[in-house]
Amino acid sequence: MTTVTTIRPATTADVAPLGRLGALLVAVHHGFDPQRFIAPGPDSAEGYGAFLLGELERPEVVVLAAEADGAVVGYAYGALEGMDWLSLRGPAGVVYDLVVDPDHRGGGVGRRLVDAVAADLTAKGAPRIVLFTAERNPGAQRLFERAGFRRTMIEMTWDPPAES
Repeated sequence: MTTVTTIRPATTADVAPLGRLGALLVAVHHGFDPQRFIAPGPDSAEGYGAFLLGELERPEVVVLAAEADGAVVGYAYGALEGMDWLSLRGPAGVVYDLVVDPDHRGGGVGRRLVDAVAADLTAKGAPRIVLFTAERNPGAQRLFERAGFRRTMIEMTWDPPAES
């Protein structure tokens, strides 16, 4: 396992590895529950990379890259959000993605990314940080709990019965 040398703001030069990791996120979640999460496709990496590229320009957004030996091995993506009546939540920093390449897990990369994205969102004025994690991802849940997050919501999904 390689030691992470840097947690830094992502740049446009990181789009391809961010896209690859984003596509991994899509595939993993689809594997957890294919009825709930979108399926990966041949253009997932390119599409996710393009999406994150657009997000880099927004001042309320934080995209951080974890770099080891010159390669991006993880990223965190979050943003400041205002009052959200639908979620019954006041202004907050929201962490949307946190992904670490499987070959680099278990060495503290995820925790460093969690801490860094929370610090950056707090520095931007977030009074609290919230995130969502898949029910079937206990490893991520343990990571977030060790970082000080607590459970507050449970998402439930209902699919209409298939017609016969």
